[in-house]
Parts: sequence; structure tokens; C-alpha cells
Amino acid sequence: MPKNKNKKLQNLKDVGLDGLKDIATSFSKMKFKDSDQKTPTTATGPRKMRRGEKEIKESFDPVPKEQAGLLVTGALEEALAECKAKVERIARQCRAANRKFRDVEFDLEKDQWLCRYGLFGNEEDEPDAAVKRVTEIFDKPVFFGPDGPNASDVRQGDLGDCWFLAALSAVSTVPGLVEKFCVARDEEVGVYGFIFFRDCYWQPVIIDDLLFWSPPKFDELTLSEKQLYHNERHVYHQVVEKSGKGLKYARSGVVGETWVPLIEKAYAKFHGDYAALDGGFLSDGIEDLTGAVATSFQMSDLLSPDRFWTHELQHADLKTRLFGVSLNIDEARSQVAQPTVQGLFPAHAYSVLRARECNGKRFVVVRNPWGESEWTGAWGDGSKEWKGEWLGILKDLDHEFGDDGQFVMEYSDFLEVFGQVDRATLFDASWVMSSLWLRIPPQPSFHPWTYGDAFYYFSLDKASSVVVVLSQTDHRYFQKLNGEYPWWLLDFVVFKKGSPESIGMSGISLGSQRSVSCELYLEAGDYVVLPRVEPRSRGSVSVGEDDNEWDIRKLSRMLTERAKSRSFAANYDLSQEIDYLPITPEVAFAIGLDSGNSEEDAGSDAEDETEEPDKKEDDTNDAEGKENAANSTGDADSDSGGLDFSPDDGPKSHPLFLGLRVYTQDGAVATVSGGVKEG
Repeated sequence: MPKNKNKKLQNLKDVGLDGLKDIATSFSKMKFKDSDQKTPTTATGPRKMRRGEKEIKESFDPVPKEQAGLLVTGALEEALAECKAKVERIARQCRAANRKFRDVEFDLEKDQWLCRYGLFGNEEDEPDAAVKRVTEIFDKPVFFGPDGPNASDVRQGDLGDCWFLAALSAVSTVPGLVEKFCVARDEEVGVYGFIFFRDCYWQPVIIDDLLFWSPPKFDELTLSEKQLYHNERHVYHQVVEKSGKGLKYARSGVVGETWVPLIEKAYAKFHGDYAALDGGFLSDGIEDLTGAVATSFQMSDLLSPDRFWTHELQHADLKTRLFGVSLNIDEARSQVAQPTVQGLFPAHAYSVLRARECNGKRFVVVRNPWGESEWTGAWGDGSKEWKGEWLGILKDLDHEFGDDGQFVMEYSDFLEVFGQVDRATLFDASWVMSSLWLRIPPQPSFHPWTYGDAFYYFSLDKASSVVVVLSQTDHRYFQKLNGEYPWWLLDFVVFKKGSPESIGMSGISLGSQRSVSCELYLEAGDYVVLPRVEPRSRGSVSVGEDDNEWDIRKLSRMLTERAKSRSFAANYDLSQEIDYLPITPEVAFAIGLDSGNSEEDAGSDAEDETEEPDKKEDDTNDAEGKENAANSTGDADSDSGGLDFSPDDGPKSHPLFLGLRVYTQDGAVATVSGGVKEG
């Protein structure tokens, strides 16, 4: 039994705050590996707090300094410059060769399988789609129409990327924002450049103007089909092709506009193929488009709907927060193939466009990215509520009746009908980001859900509103390689260094699985962030000789509780179960505090100075402990036929690449460091 496990076992019996000093001492020699990475920003050092200063304001409510937009980082200017240079070079070379641009890296026509399908190819045995350039589809194609990008322009096609298109609709409500990530283009040559945000970095994406097309070419029609168009090619061309409605995937509702399908294509290339966009969360889409911070929560978790209206939805008007919503319905329980709630569909993303209070009532304007199929309840288009003075508020709501996917709901119905909220916080130029990524080694299947596997520190040089974000890498591109554990559950707590009481905590990543965050107002000083991570299995596995399949997360928690219950027996040896016992945030804080007192000491590999017990004596004690446990306490394994598991049973998780981002405002700078536990 490793010597540091003896200490862990002893201290897990008392994790109260009164015992923190002893716990910190006993854990001081546990081995941690500190990261050599340093935050690119620099700080002038923490300012000493004056007596009587408050550490935290009651609420996080930063005032926007200007129009929110793309997150400004050092990599943003580099990505913009690289994107513009590539587009200019390609356009120049294509003109010299008298050719339009064809992207050999993402050639929809000549390499359709690579562009359309994922790792396992055409699993649904779909026929090949036709491919056309935008100049073959429209007589006079334009990237943006005369009114620019508008949320009402977005129309979903034959791809399950409602979450991304709802995100695009939401982003389109911020004036000038779409134009910022649509960086450069030469429409005559057919080359377009965009930037997207992934894992703290802006990355350029270059595409051509080829798009998938659903209707067949005129010459591929049957004789009877040609007769529908009087056997006239130009009639078919005008009725079917030039409307743009034949685009297989997303399109604009404005004839001739191309920004919607081309952004979708660039985003598909960014993630490897169109199939990679099937399913997701609206807030993640907004994060990728703007560098915003994404989070998801259940509507039932709202403590104060009034505060949500005034402090969050109203920020949608200030364009510092963007929202999406979806319904939670058990389709199997309803026994309906496609159940709806007064015209609204479950498992489908809707974007929130506006929130307004008119004549003493609160209204929310919502949009379906399909561009059709709207809410048919109270205040839906043409409902009985729209009469008299209420017709006058349509202008205030910026709403018109029509089957265009946009609809109005009263706030009370909005709260009752929708189950999940996706929220993205946008940043203006007054914010800066500091970050650090760490590799968390693979964990055994039954590793407890615990704190202490990793720790982060950040120093704040002056008081600021702060957004702390813990995230795993965006694995949408390579999610098929993640095997048994496609994602991890994340959460974290925040401590001020020197205080054993946590000052903030995140939610848990049950909705959007990529990241969790916490918003605080902090004074200058040093802070500790303690993550807790748990691999989430794609399914169940068989363990031992039992043919039954076990849910790994459920089994892990059962083993933890069994170890806790057995630990009360004074003569029971927990040496074989110590790995199932989780570390509380207070204990993990004590570990991190003691191992990170200075840059020189942080994460040192110092060995435990306690002398190694004589091996023979240690073996004897272990044997005696096991015998006493079995004979005196009625060990469940020997007396009741219980199952024993080793932490090494079952598949191990993939390593987790875990990043901490700290956003600060008004010139405040955070310096981030951290480390992971060894062994």
C-alpha cells in the first residue's frame, strides 16, 4: 500500500474545516506535476487588500463599454491577416490562370464522401448529391443583400444543424458582427475566407463557392418530369434552380444571397465534414462564431424569473448576451412519432431575438431556423390576443405576421414551455483573456468523481469583473476517435488563496458538454480553481465474469459509497478501496495551497520525507487487517456474495485536455498557472 494512501485514508474520516491545517500538512508531500506553460499576459503583482475591503460584489453585472463583438486576442489579428492574405493570393493566381477557385482540400464535387460523411462513410446509403457553383444557381448572386445579414434570412436544409443555424440567427441580431468573421472574398473568382474560434484560438478557413444541390439537372429529368415544365429548360431553370430552394443544406430566404450556405460550408470544413454538424448546442455555435463564453442550464433551475428577465434577457437587447432555447419532451412516452407543443418541436434549437416589455406585459421574440413552423399558442401570429391597442406593439417588437419562423410569446409561456436555455456571453474590446491547458492522464473506469486531479491558480493584479471558464477541447472534428468516453462531465469551485471557504462554483456540463463557467467580481489577489472531472461513457460495459452490462458512472459511485460505509469500522482495512474515495474541494484546496506556495515550490516532485516502513512489518499489518476485517466486520465480499472490482477493471478513459480561461475587464490582467496530480 503506497505511503501517501495511508495519509489519505486517515484524513478522509474528518474533512471538516477545523481539520484543514492537519489535512494540508499531511497532503503536502503528494506528488504533483506543475505545468511549465505560462500565460502570455503579464501582471504587475497582486495589490495588498486594505482592511475592510469586500472580496466579492453581490452580483456580476459589468456595464458594456461598447458594442460587443469578436473576442479580441493576440491571435485574432494574426488570423484576420492570414485569412485576407490567402484570399488575395488565391484570387490573384486564379485570375492569372483564367480559372475559378476549386478547393482541393474540400472538393464537394470530386471528393463528395470526404466532405459529406464522417469516419464511417455513407452509413444511410444516400445517393450522391449534385454540386453547383453559386453562379449556376443564381443569375446575380450576392454574398449579402442590400439589407445585410438578418436573422430572418436563415433557412435550415437537410442537415441536423439547427443548433448552428439558430446560433447564426442569434449572432445576426448584433449589427456588424457577422461581417467580422466573414473576413474576405472575391465573388468573381469564387473564393471566400472566414475565421472561427476553437480552443482559445482564432483559425482561418478558406472555401470555394461549390454547394450541394438537391434537384436533378434538367437533362436528368424523366420525360414526365420535363412535361411539368413544358419541356422548357429555361422554365425549369427559373422555377426550380434560380429560387435557391434546391440547395441541399442551409440557404438564405432572400433569393440570390449566399452568406448562409457559404458560412455553413466553411463551418463544415472547419470540422471535417457536413456530418460533423449533426447535433449540437446553440451556445457552442455562438462561441465558435464570436469567441463568446457558452453555458447551458435548465429553465427549472432559475431561482428568480424576474432577475433572469432584467439581468440576462435584457442583455440580449444590449447584445452582450445571446440565447437559444429548446423543449424537453419524452417522445417515447408520448407515443407520437413527432410530438409538438402548440407548433413547437422537441430536440430542436430556437434562437431568442428580443425581449420587450409593452403595456405592462413581457414578451419574447423567438425564431425557428427552419423559417417556418411557429408557436400557435397565445400571442402567436393571428391569435385572438392581437386586437385593439395590442396591434400597436408589433412595431416595438419588430415583428410581422407570416409563416417565416419568427413568433412572439408572453414571458410566462416562454418559461413554462421551454426546458433548456443555451446562453452565450459576448465580449467587447474592454475584456482580455488569459488561459492555460493541461493534460489529465487517463483514468481507470471506476475512478471516483473527485477534486484534486488537477488544480489551477490565477493572480489578479487589480479588481475586476471576472469570467472563469473550464473547458475540454472541442472534439467535434474527431469525436469518433473518442471510443468509450466521447465526453467528460466538468465542474469546478473557486477559492481565494488563504481562505478555506469557496467563493464561487460553476454549474455542471450536462447540457453543453464543452465548458462550464462562473461569473464573479474579484479584488486583486491570488485564487485557486479546483476542477472535478468525470468521464462519461457512451454506454455500458461488461465487468468481470458477470454477463450483465454495467453503467460505469453508476458503478463507480456505488463503489465509492460502499467504501465510505465500510470506513466506519475501526478494524477494516481500506487499502484495496482507497482509490474509490473522493477528495472534497476543501481537502483538494489544502493540497493545492500547500503545493503552490511559490513559483519555485509549485508542483514540485519532492518525495515524502516520511521513512518507508519495513516491508515485512507492513505486509504483516496488511494481512492482519484483512483477516480482522473479514472475521470481525462481516466483509460483504466473503459473507454476502458481493462483487469486487479493481480500479483497473474495464476500459480506461482517454486523456483529457482541460483548459482554464480567465476573462478580465478594464485593464485588469490575470496570470494563470496550474498542475496535475501524478500517480
